This record gives sequence, structure tokens and C-alpha cells, in this order.
Amino acid sequence: MNDVLDVILRLVAVLVVFLVLPLVIGQTEHKVMAHMQGRLGPMYAGGFHGWAQLVADGVKFAQKEDVVPAGADRRIFQLAPVVALLPYLLVLIAIPVGPHGLVGTVIDAGLFFVLAVMGVGVLGSLMAGWASANKFSLLGGLRTAAQLMAYELPMLLTASSVAMAAGTISLPGILNAFHWWWIPWQIIGGLVFFTAGLAELQRPPFDMPVADSEIIFGAYTEYTGLRFALFLLAEYAGIVVLCSLTTVLFLGGWHGPMADSLGWLWTLLKTAALAFTVIWLRVSYPRLREDQLQKLAWTVLIPLSFAQIGLTGIVKVVMS
Repeated sequence: MNDVLDVILRLVAVLVVFLVLPLVIGQTEHKVMAHMQGRLGPMYAGGFHGWAQLVADGVKFAQKEDVVPAGADRRIFQLAPVVALLPYLLVLIAIPVGPHGLVGTVIDAGLFFVLAVMGVGVLGSLMAGWASANKFSLLGGLRTAAQLMAYELPMLLTASSVAMAAGTISLPGILNAFHWWWIPWQIIGGLVFFTAGLAELQRPPFDMPVADSEIIFGAYTEYTGLRFALFLLAEYAGIVVLCSLTTVLFLGGWHGPMADSLGWLWTLLKTAALAFTVIWLRVSYPRLREDQLQKLAWTVLIPLSFAQIGLTGIVKVVMS
């Protein structure tokens, strides 16, 4: 009975985090971009520091009419936002937040599970693009597919280098094996992993699948109301997952001063710092062209990934 209660409490905690953190990231993005761009609305709407902006956006989405195009594949069109959002909930279950088993559930092959499930979320964009009966939506979906094929490989390779260093593919096992001297020789892998993750999330400057100046809003062009809001929530949930996973693999996760009692706080602070970086990159850099996006993946990130695996092998041999 106690084991069942423990599992239920863990799942409820993960669900609360899943519902709260993406909204916090969304609110923070409003504020950070407003200050960087001098936009008054998100800074001041609703009184103290514009606290009501997120509430106003939620009410706006709820009031909009739920429209399905006449020529669309209705079932797939309606299912796509759920497929885009649900995988990130499953990923959060496996990411360790602190020591002493502070995780939704321990999976022996946690690293492979997380990377595999993250890839499923992109199917939501493909489904939306194909089912919308809109040539711009379809083009956005095809761009998503091309981007996924290019950037999934460097993510897998750099994550594999961490697994090599730790000698395990369990996420808690990787953190238990972590040493601070890993950071200098794993930093290249961390940058490659984070960059590839941004591209998979279609975040600027890798937002070619939703390039509004070219294809309106890509695969999401025909979506309105709460269905569109689910895609936005999936994007912010993806930011939480990417930043927390980068923290676990490359920044030591819960490791820090007083880790036994404050380990969860170090994980949260590192994740928040990376999430701010994601927002900052959106404001600071222009969108890449499609050829530049592919060239970055195949000629820069993938060779760096193989170099990181080679360096990890050399360090393992020298240290053994």
C-alpha cells in the first residue's frame, strides 16, 4: 500500500511541475522579451509588473472559436496537439530532480527512454501539417521532418558520450558518477546537445518550420483557440525538458553546495538559467536560412559530436 501511495504522490508531483513550470517559462518569456524590446504591454498589463498578461492570454485562447478546416482530416487534426504535448510529460517522469530518489520513476535505460520519447513529440507537428489541408502547413511539416533528421543525430551522439563517461544509461546513475572535472572536456558536447535541442523544439534562430514571413505559421497555421494553446504549451514544456536534461547530463544536476538537502534547488536554478538563455537567444539572433540550418547540423554539429565521443574514449582509457 505504501509503495502504491508513493508512486501516486510522485506522479502527482510530476503533473504539478508539468502544469506549472511551462506557464512560468511562458510568463518569463513575455517579461524578458518586453524589457529587451521595450514593449510596454507585457511589462505593465494588469498592475504589478504585468502579472495579468498570462491570464489575459489564457482567457483569449479559451474564447476563440475552435475551427477545423473543411478539407482537413478531422481526427488527426484534433489529435496532433495532444501528440505534441504528451511526450514531454512522460519525459519529466524520468528526469531526476534531487538525490535520494527524488524522481518520478527510476528507469534503468532512462537516457534512451528520454531521447526516444522526445523524438515522438515532433510527430505532432508532422500530423498537424499533413492533416490541415493547407499547402503552407504541409510545407511547415516537411521542414520539421528535415530538421528532425538533421538534429536528432548530434543529440544522440553527445548524450552517448556522457553515458560512456559514466558507464551507465540510467539518469540517476549518470549523476551519481558525475565529477566536476567532467565539465571542461564535456563542454563541447553540452553546447552541441543544447543547440540541437533548440532546433528540435523549433525555437529561434531555428524556427524555419514556423517562419511567419514565408509560410504564415507553418504546421500550426489552421489552429485556433485551445488547440493552438496546446502547441504553445508543448513548446514551453519542451524548453523545461531540454534545459533540465542538459542540466542532468552536462551540469551535474543536483550537485552543488549542501546537495543532500538542497539538491532539488540546484537543479531548478540551473534549469532556470538555461531557460533564460533560450529566451535570450530568441530576442538576439535572426532566423537561419534553410541551407544554413542544414549546413550547421551536418558540417559542424555532427563532426563535433564524433570528436566529443573520441575525446571521451581517450579520457576513459587514460583514467582507467
